This record gives sequence, C-alpha cells and structure tokens, in this order.
Amino acid sequence: MAKKTKKPQSGRSSKRAAKEDSKSSIKSASGKAASNDQPLREQLLSLLKGGQAHADFDAAVGDWPVQLAGAKVANFPHTAWMLLEHMRLAQWDILEFSRNRRHVSPKWPEGYWPASEAPADAKAWEASVAAFKKDLQAMERLVGDRKVDLNARIPWGDGQTILREALLMADHNAYHLGQLVMLRKSIGI
Repeated sequence: MAKKTKKPQSGRSSKRAAKEDSKSSIKSASGKAASNDQPLREQLLSLLKGGQAHADFDAAVGDWPVQLAGAKVANFPHTAWMLLEHMRLAQWDILEFSRNRRHVSPKWPEGYWPASEAPADAKAWEASVAAFKKDLQAMERLVGDRKVDLNARIPWGDGQTILREALLMADHNAYHLGQLVMLRKSIGI
C-alpha cells in the first residue's frame, strides 16, 4: 500500500516567513526568562545532546566508515548517508525557523532528503557531520540563553515556542539515530 505523503505539522508558512523582514530570536517581553526554568533548560540540553535513554550522535555516527555510508540492507529503505542528510536538513530547518523570521522551509518531502544514496566523497560526509554538529550546538545555545523565553510564541509561527521546537528537534534526532544504530548493527559495523 502506498504511503500518503504530507507536509509535516510544523506550522511553518513559507509565505509568512518570506514576508517577515528581519532576523530575530525569541526574547521575553522583559528580556529575561523566568527564573525558575533552569531545571527545564538543563533537561532540554541533555535531551538535545543525547545519552540517557537515547543514542548520542557521536556514538551512532562518529566512526562510520565512509565507504559504507551508501550501503543498503534488506527491508530498510535508507542508507546512513540518507539518514544523516535528512537529520541535518530537518535540524537546520527547525533551528532556522526558531531564530529567523525570514526563513523559508524547504518543500516537503524532497527538500528534506538527499538526492543520492551515498555521499559524493569523504569530504561530503565530513561536511554533513560538521554541519549537523554546528546546528545542534546553535540550538543548545538558544535553549541555554536565559534571555530566551522558552514558552513565548514565536511571532512568525502559528503557536510554536522554542520549547516545542527544541523537543521536536530532540525527538526527530532520537528517532533517526535509533535507525542509524539498527542500520549499523545490520551492516555489522
């Protein structure tokens, strides 16, 4: 049975994002976040970094042999390259939506998946890993910024908050890191 493809329920409006004319991050009205949210920030940061009940990025991807990045296994539709690039693209989109009112999300689904099953070369793999880590660190900085109100609605969104976007990113990453761990085991790495 064919799967229906639909746009993710992110609420990101390309038209709205294109109409907005400045780059900004979410700050509370007073410029200060609630003083009692530090435990929540710490939990979000821990969730974003991985570990505890989830695989972390370096454990799942760190020593992946590039020559196996395009390897396919029976009954599994994605390669490590496809999953890495999908995670990178989706994470970038979530981050940019969270901090940039002018951001326009890619078209779903083609804008969230690579065109090829394997990286062009080792440099492409390494660049994707580096970009993923850079964007993850940027979200960690956003979540850790006490001037950012985690519960404030993102003005250019449809009700989203930084809290929601951080949870979305962590959840999406955890899901696909789990796939990478299973792929790794299936390949025998």
